[in-house]
Amino acid sequence: MLKSDVVVVGGGQAGLAAAFYLRRAGIDHVVLDAQPVPGGAWPLTWNSLRLFSVARHSSLPGWPMPSFPDGYPTAQHVVDYLAAYEKRYDIPVQRPVQVTSVTHDGDRLLVHTDSGTWSARHVISATGTWWRPFRPLVDLPGRQLHTVDYRDPHEFAGQKVVVVGGGNSGAQIAADLIPHTELTWMTRRPPRYMPDEIDGKALFDIATRRGGVSELGDIVAVPPVREARDNGLLVAVPTDVEALSGADVVVWCTGFRPALGHLAPLRVRDADGRVAVDGTTATGEPRLHLLGYGGWTGPASATLIGVGPTAKATVAKIALTLRP
Repeated sequence: MLKSDVVVVGGGQAGLAAAFYLRRAGIDHVVLDAQPVPGGAWPLTWNSLRLFSVARHSSLPGWPMPSFPDGYPTAQHVVDYLAAYEKRYDIPVQRPVQVTSVTHDGDRLLVHTDSGTWSARHVISATGTWWRPFRPLVDLPGRQLHTVDYRDPHEFAGQKVVVVGGGNSGAQIAADLIPHTELTWMTRRPPRYMPDEIDGKALFDIATRRGGVSELGDIVAVPPVREARDNGLLVAVPTDVEALSGADVVVWCTGFRPALGHLAPLRVRDADGRVAVDGTTATGEPRLHLLGYGGWTGPASATLIGVGPTAKATVAKIALTLRP
């Protein structure tokens, strides 16, 4: 059996931020990542995806993201940054390693994987939400996809496509499809755009001060979305079952749930699949910490810029328990 003071489950942005502070604190740790390459979920996003902020406001702790020559960085720029970040800080990532479960073992936790078992004094779960998309159970004749399945608009050229969802993914994918398809964009309520000057840095600042940004709107008007909206091309209609049934393709941009199946044996999840936390520490298991899942694990903690402060606080709390 392998041992480490801290096992980090997940090698995306949250896992790397945790590893940065663990390394700086001199705490023995390992990062177990299920993906074959660096970058977390970023290599799997759609081709046209852009960040909400310029590079200098999209950085992990310690090292600013290199500048991007064309305004808002692409997903590939993020992947390159995260891969370089791993190397820069010599982060001990093991991949591909699939964590199957976490169980109790006296005063330690056991992290079971497809390549062996780790014994840890603390576990940081940083698996995110991308791996657990929410797909409505609707019987339709056409093809049904989710945000996680969408890559490029050319695949759907000339087809009737319905995009369902009034958030950022729905708006960006709808704008991406407009020139190539017969598009219908459906939302539960009229789209709520944030002021055009709002970007990811501003959202992080607001979330940190107030604890929420929902009153500002649901959609950041990144340039492609803003252009389509201002040209009158990005127009939402209420959800209509008949229109869904007549589509060749439906793209459900309906969000995600936290990917926490590996924690089931600990019995710390509630009926909604979340874990009650004090900061990022599970209230029912103080050796378990949850990082990067959204506002319930720290303001803006599911973002590149936002995960750093909660990672720092998590590691500081762990360090106190490891002192002789």
